[in-house]
Amino acid sequence: MAALSWCAVPPYAFLLYVTVPQAPHSGSLLAGILRPGSLSVLLAAVVLALPIGWTSRRAPQVLGVVLAEVLATRAFGERSWPLSVAAAVLVFYIAASRSRLTAGLALAATGAVWVVDSLSLRSTSAAVRSLTGPSSAVIVVTASAWILGSWIRLRQTHAEALRAQAAHQAVQDERLRIARELHDMVAHSIGVIAIQAGVGKRVFETQPASAREALSTIESSSRETLAGLRRMLGALREADSDDADSAPVPGLADVERLAATTADAGLEVEVHWGGRRRSLPPEIELSAYRIIQESVTNVVRHAGAGRCRVSVDYREEELSIEVTDDGRAGAATSVGSGYGLIGMRERVGLLHGQFTAGPRPDGGYLVAARLPV
Repeated sequence: MAALSWCAVPPYAFLLYVTVPQAPHSGSLLAGILRPGSLSVLLAAVVLALPIGWTSRRAPQVLGVVLAEVLATRAFGERSWPLSVAAAVLVFYIAASRSRLTAGLALAATGAVWVVDSLSLRSTSAAVRSLTGPSSAVIVVTASAWILGSWIRLRQTHAEALRAQAAHQAVQDERLRIARELHDMVAHSIGVIAIQAGVGKRVFETQPASAREALSTIESSSRETLAGLRRMLGALREADSDDADSAPVPGLADVERLAATTADAGLEVEVHWGGRRRSLPPEIELSAYRIIQESVTNVVRHAGAGRCRVSVDYREEELSIEVTDDGRAGAATSVGSGYGLIGMRERVGLLHGQFTAGPRPDGGYLVAARLPV
């Protein structure tokens, strides 16, 4: 903007030079010095135009200089119209880029100068003609410039508010995503660890082999959880780099391993595959895995079930997931699993799918999700 302001100085100086008013007394020394076409007029035009170069940084001060020039040129006869145009443009710029108070003061000062300029005419009739003619037109143009500039400033303010709101919403969405990932990743392993720790404590004296097996399961689950946390933290640190997507993301291929890990916690998980297995978009794979993981975790921690069935059906236009158990109906909706159900519902909603969860008529609990592919 600063460069543009300085680029406007030469044409503005030229307009001032070619429109210089004739001095009122042709025989005076002033008339000889400021006669049209003289070098002194050119120098005066350049001096009058130079303040325009500082418009981007000091627009209110530049407007004050231009208004002073308007009053000063009245001593040489008719006002120079480039000054009127410059004042209107400055009012527009101030209204568009400065505060409402500054813009209002700029408009008021400009209007006052035009009124004073008209009243300075020698005859009352000339002053009246100026106020109802040229000066009123200039005031209308200046007011229109102020209105247009204010409208642009309001649009800019609104756009900035929308951008700030979008940025805030993006941060909130990212926090929710991270919270879901952490919950889904950690909850299962912590549930397995808690159960195995209890088993190990009970059989430590009587069944050392079972206790060692429980400790081994705790160790493997802990290592898996720690590795997952490291991957997530690494992905967060490298979010702006090209390697952000290089970390492995769990998917449906890991469901069998999840079932084996859960079996170590004492829950038999049967996995049934339907349809033609194929690669799905990463967001579908991750969400499907997390839904299954959280559902199985709820069964382990709350349902008191002995068996759990996971059904994954690859259909032509959707992926169907069902997780059922033979535990206590309604136990999976206890307080401890509330956030998990909310997280699963949010995941499915983000993918425009369908989610249901509730007790089955014949006992147990059902979690079902349909994800469009």
